[in-house]
Order: sequence, then structure tokens, then C-alpha cells
Amino acid sequence: MKVKYDQEVDVLTIQLSNAPVEESDQDKSGVILDYDRDGNIVGLEILSASKRIENPRILEFAVV
Repeated sequence: MKVKYDQEVDVLTIQLSNAPVEESDQDKSGVILDYDRDGNIVGLEILSASKRIENPRILEFAVV
């Protein structure tokens, strides 16, 4: 998994898989889901991230 915040365009990208994106869908306004050819979610993008997330530059990760 890769997480990237582009401050210049204010987009947070979460890549869940290295599979190529076959289709993208904006399920909710400002949230884009990326799918592989089998319909699995391989990533998502959050537009205007600084308005939707408290601090998009901080990532907390936990393995349970």
C-alpha cells in the first residue's frame, strides 16, 4: 500500500495494489475509486483533501 499527498493540487491518493486501473468512478463527490479489470478496488483519491481530512500530511498506521 502506498499513500501520497500532493499539496499542490490537494489530493490524497491511496494505492492498495499495483494492478492497472481499468475504471474509475466518483462514488461520492470528491472521492474517486479505482478498479482493476476484475472489479476490485485498487486505489482511491480524495480531492480537496485538506477540507475533508484533519491533516492529510499525517499518516497513522497500525497493524493488529
